[in-house]
Amino acid sequence: MKKLLLAVLCLALLIPACVLADGTVKIGVFEPASGDSGAGGKQEMLGMQYANKECPTVEIGGETYNVELVYADNGSSTDKAPSAAQQLVSSNVSVVLGSYGSGVSIAGSKYFEEAKIPAIGASCTNPQVTLGNSHYFRICFLDPFQGTVMANYAFKELGAKVAYVLAELGNDYDVGLAHYFQETFEALGGQVISDTFPTGTSDFTSYLTNAAMYSADVFFCPVSIAYSTQIIEQAAGQNVTFPILGGDTLDSNVVVNAARGKNVTVTISTFYQEGANQTFDEGFKAWLNSDSEALTNNGGNDMISAVSVMGYDSYYTAIEALKAAGSTDGAAVMAALPSVTLDGVSGHIAFNETGDAIRTSAFIKTVDTNTGDWKFVAEQTVE
Repeated sequence: MKKLLLAVLCLALLIPACVLADGTVKIGVFEPASGDSGAGGKQEMLGMQYANKECPTVEIGGETYNVELVYADNGSSTDKAPSAAQQLVSSNVSVVLGSYGSGVSIAGSKYFEEAKIPAIGASCTNPQVTLGNSHYFRICFLDPFQGTVMANYAFKELGAKVAYVLAELGNDYDVGLAHYFQETFEALGGQVISDTFPTGTSDFTSYLTNAAMYSADVFFCPVSIAYSTQIIEQAAGQNVTFPILGGDTLDSNVVVNAARGKNVTVTISTFYQEGANQTFDEGFKAWLNSDSEALTNNGGNDMISAVSVMGYDSYYTAIEALKAAGSTDGAAVMAALPSVTLDGVSGHIAFNETGDAIRTSAFIKTVDTNTGDWKFVAEQTVE
């Protein structure tokens, strides 16, 4: 009878998630576990899973709640993202984390907005994710910054005068980052040859040949892991002399494995360099090695991807927002988020007026093809 009465009261008061009476708060995980970005999505989720294992409860309004992660695979596709977003909404989550991939983040955004549920992006860097809304936040730097960093690095540090820029047609992340790189590189006095390829492409030899024909000094391809590994393999096969440059999506041991033992240079911008936080690194590696499924989802070894760190920090950002809200209601969490600050593994996290993290630097690192490790190059800032 008491349970029935509680259910009636919940309905009468229109409490958004009546199931929370059992002491559980749900955090949605909006990530690709399949598709072209599946490998990166799994690595980003690993950071969230490790954080949840490390911190499985949260005190909200004087009561302790268990934290349950609710997963929805957006399939790396803007077509599948809406149904994944709706799945999380119907699961009564209080806040959403993700997604790896700006296009799917944008595609799922309106469903979170309509449900008054805030979302915290870990690595979705396209400006359109947070533009013109008050429900989407993120803890990563943006593509205008990242594109500027890589263009400056290519022009000033590598001495590049001609850049070949390649992006997947219709991919918001690729096209956006390519645009900002081109804009800065040309402003510095460089020449850009810009090109796109259709989704599903597996043969990149013609693009690599074109880059060589134009005497490109660098080949900038801010693409998914699935495409970048093919580009690296084929670039090595063609004995290209120009370095391959990329953004944060290439920060993966899958990319390192593709470049290992080959005469090719791969340099990227990213959010974190392994070794920057020994406590996190040791704990995360120990957890990976104790869980065979986690190790598989990390690409088969315990190399730390920056997106795992960002997933970890996004989880703790959500935890702080729940504490600050003093409620599991999504609208209350959304209202609390702008004032949340956190000293995360990736650095200090605070939001500006658009819900974007205030970031001032990026890590530049390159693959050591002999050892199969990332080698730190520089921490790059832009005035």
